[in-house]
Amino acid sequence: MYVFPTECFRWDTNMAPEDRITPSRENCIYTHCYWQENVWKLCEFVRTERTAPLDQVFAVFISNENRMVPLWKQKSGHGDQPVIWDYHVVLLQVSGPEALVYDLDSVMSFPCSLKLYAAHALRSDRGIKPAYHRRLRVVPADSYLMNFASDRSHMKDADGSWRMPPPSYPPIQTTDSQMNLDDFISMEPAVGWGSVYSLHEFVQRYAGSSSSSSSSSSSSAAAVATSS
Repeated sequence: MYVFPTECFRWDTNMAPEDRITPSRENCIYTHCYWQENVWKLCEFVRTERTAPLDQVFAVFISNENRMVPLWKQKSGHGDQPVIWDYHVVLLQVSGPEALVYDLDSVMSFPCSLKLYAAHALRSDRGIKPAYHRRLRVVPADSYLMNFASDRSHMKDADGSWRMPPPSYPPIQTTDSQMNLDDFISMEPAVGWGSVYSLHEFVQRYAGSSSSSSSSSSSSAAAVATSS
């Protein structure tokens, strides 16, 4: 995993309400398995309530070409085992002394410093199979609000039944599209919006760390262990 100085982990989990750019975790609009819409709603809140300059806020999609990415410290996880998602989405705030991550599905603080999140939730791609290596698409909030659309068809079975109950509000659409979720999940740089990074590049750019590693992430996850 990425190694940061001890002082990087001092994060006040009791952030004052006036310092938050989103509601508290329990007051956020949230629907399980609809990560992209949860983050869209967070971006919308920041824009509507003007809690931060919108150019400091980003939607971050985490996936890869195989749509198999491990994340630790997730509510759906068990102990120190990772959850393998096809993709996941978090909010990133880049301002002040360090970047912050807002992950509604994490057991870590909300928000959480990116350095802490990188060390404990993302960890490192070193020591795990290449098929599970993470890539991240970072989309400016204004672009995300303007362009993202989902008719939620990806959450329906062939018979039209819901795999997971949808949000209560109408689907998010634009004048140009009713469904372009795959363009955001895609990690092809020429597709969609924003910029695509490897995990190492992302942490270097936004957490400003050295990428020295300790024991490999695979020690706690046989499913993503290095191939022999």
